[in-house]
Amino acid sequence: MTLLKSAKSKISPLKICDCGLADYKQILDIQYKLREKRHLNKIHNTVLIVEHKPVITLGARKSANKLLVNRNIISQKKIDIVETRRGGGATAHNPGQLVFYPVLNLKQLQLTIREYITKLEIIGKQLLQQFALESQRLNDFPGLWIEHRKIASIGVHISKFVTCHGMAINFQNDLSIFELFIPCGLNGVKITSAYKETGKKYPMTEVKKNLTLLLIKHFSSEELTEYDNKN
Repeated sequence: MTLLKSAKSKISPLKICDCGLADYKQILDIQYKLREKRHLNKIHNTVLIVEHKPVITLGARKSANKLLVNRNIISQKKIDIVETRRGGGATAHNPGQLVFYPVLNLKQLQLTIREYITKLEIIGKQLLQQFALESQRLNDFPGLWIEHRKIASIGVHISKFVTCHGMAINFQNDLSIFELFIPCGLNGVKITSAYKETGKKYPMTEVKKNLTLLLIKHFSSEELTEYDNKN
């Protein structure tokens, strides 16, 4: 795990960590451990940035978890299936998709749940704009859309004002994984990516650095104070 940036602010210091390419269950376990430490105020607000090995995750809303093929077929494709406690229905992660997991104290940041989800959408929208992609938020459908094609998904879980899970944005990941289930339980939804929309590949190191600056802008209020690229 690489510490990218750390920012001190009047609100709260913010630590941002690049976890590289990692197994979903491993990062889920790290999130839960960080959340417990954040509950006890043993750590500052933290965000994990990661690309995942292929996985389909199931949300807490069981009716929105709609697999289209047998689980054995999914396993044969070397794709994990993991049940989670986040909001929303089934979604997928794989390399080329940018995922970030904020572990934040919303009470300290003076944010309601709705305001927090809106902030995630704004961060994603501004990140895509930096790569000449215009996306929109749709009422009642968390995430980001390009016309009626979904490019980013949000699923969060909040316990004692502390967040976990987060947002996934498709840059150049293999979208065929989404054909194995009904994304977010929304019949007929089309999934897209930055690459599918533009035909361009995006350096993930640049994408992560741009995201880091946006996270600091929205969740911390002062200039960068530290850079550490040690593993």
